[in-house]
Amino acid sequence: MKTTQRLAAALAGALMLLAAAPAHHPAAKPPAGAPPDGVTHHSIRINGARIAYTARAGTIDLHDPTSNAVTARIFYVAYTKDGTNARKRPVTFFYNGGPGSSTIWLHMGSFGPVHLVLPNGVPSGPAPYKLVANPYSLLDKTDEVFIDAPNTGYSRVIGAGKPAQFMGVDEDGRAFTQFIERYLGKFGRWQSPKFLYGESYGTTRDAVLVNMLQQAGVTMNGVVMQSSILDFGLGAGPVAGGDWSFVLYLPTEAATAYYYHLANTHGKSFGAFMHEVETFASTTYLHDLALGANLPQAEFNADVARLHDYMGLPSAFLSESHLRVPYIRYLKELLRPENKIVGRLDARYTTASIDPMADTIDWDASDVGFSGAFSAAFNAYVRDVLHYHAGIPYRPTAYGALGARWDFKHQGNDPPANVAPDLATAMSQNPHLKVFQASGYYDFATPFFATDYTLRHLGLSPALQRNITYGYYASGHMIYINPAALPKLKADLSRWYDSAAPGSH
Repeated sequence: MKTTQRLAAALAGALMLLAAAPAHHPAAKPPAGAPPDGVTHHSIRINGARIAYTARAGTIDLHDPTSNAVTARIFYVAYTKDGTNARKRPVTFFYNGGPGSSTIWLHMGSFGPVHLVLPNGVPSGPAPYKLVANPYSLLDKTDEVFIDAPNTGYSRVIGAGKPAQFMGVDEDGRAFTQFIERYLGKFGRWQSPKFLYGESYGTTRDAVLVNMLQQAGVTMNGVVMQSSILDFGLGAGPVAGGDWSFVLYLPTEAATAYYYHLANTHGKSFGAFMHEVETFASTTYLHDLALGANLPQAEFNADVARLHDYMGLPSAFLSESHLRVPYIRYLKELLRPENKIVGRLDARYTTASIDPMADTIDWDASDVGFSGAFSAAFNAYVRDVLHYHAGIPYRPTAYGALGARWDFKHQGNDPPANVAPDLATAMSQNPHLKVFQASGYYDFATPFFATDYTLRHLGLSPALQRNITYGYYASGHMIYINPAALPKLKADLSRWYDSAAPGSH
């Protein structure tokens, strides 16, 4: 999913077949009580080539491993290229996060064959909304399966299932592991190159899931992590210890100040400016914050001047804040003279504040700017184009319907969760595994500098560290909603898929 303000509050959470299998099987009889799959046929042009594909909107039931009783019914939409050999054709499993979000955002905004058209960096407004064929779809590289987590979207906990069986770091990983294994078996994809694509908490799921899958005998080709959060004790802001959050958020704050022409770059380009900020954050700033009251006045004054240039805030405010401005307050403070608050998921969005005197934001200006468009567009698309009729409401987010509090314990350890070791284990045990990390400069939900720090401290060998590819984009948490960033991300991913699954497609 996407990370929302509710997440911010919560954070203050087989054997391989030997013979070639056909890419597509006839529709199996749906489980009792499940709506029939919606199966439709379409075509799209990508890079000048026409691709015929089948869309399948349906469900797969999960079962208790002991009793085999049905515990959940998971909704997905799969897009598969027609006339291909499943032994060579990659398949990618997409999911958002939350935890508590459907995958409506990646589905309608990123690399599916249809794309929701949004105004860039400003609120989308009311319906009607425009859906178009997506020239930047990844269908030229991989089949795509968009999955809604239990109790989100059209997915539901049913039968013998209880919400607590799914609402946790490890519980969620086991549910997605079972779904993927069942999908591979149902549609004959065990021999296909396999990929995961997670956004936000979906990257937490990435790390847990790729490790669980490989422990279950499902060897993966690659993992895409967009807007990552792996170590909740380091990069999640409200729960980060000591001064780390101020260090790790500074580059995102500087990028935002640059965007609003409030940074003093002294004539430097954006790249050179950001390099300077990152160097300062990880050296002088970190050191000086650690000194606390022992920091000499002259060095304190020099830091105030640097932060004024980088953050675009008044020197007096920075001095009174003792060089430490919580990022939530920064979002309120940057455009306070204009009575505007800056978006958390994407700092390019703003709204007016209804409480000018408050020191934190009233809501997430980016979240309220585009969420309604995604919901309306998908609800029309799934009925009118995919011909799937669930008979129940679609839950874009399900924070009031999860039925249990999310358990952030991982492998028996108390929160905050840290799943970075899971990714390190998966990469070490499978040295062919490739990772692509995509980060937005204007993302305050999962700041890119915290992600970089986490991935560069996995303890991997130098050779395995080179299996991680980094991409940075002039966008926020949902990189693809910037129409200038989407084609760049697609081009980067296309090259990466070619390296992670050579000779496929």
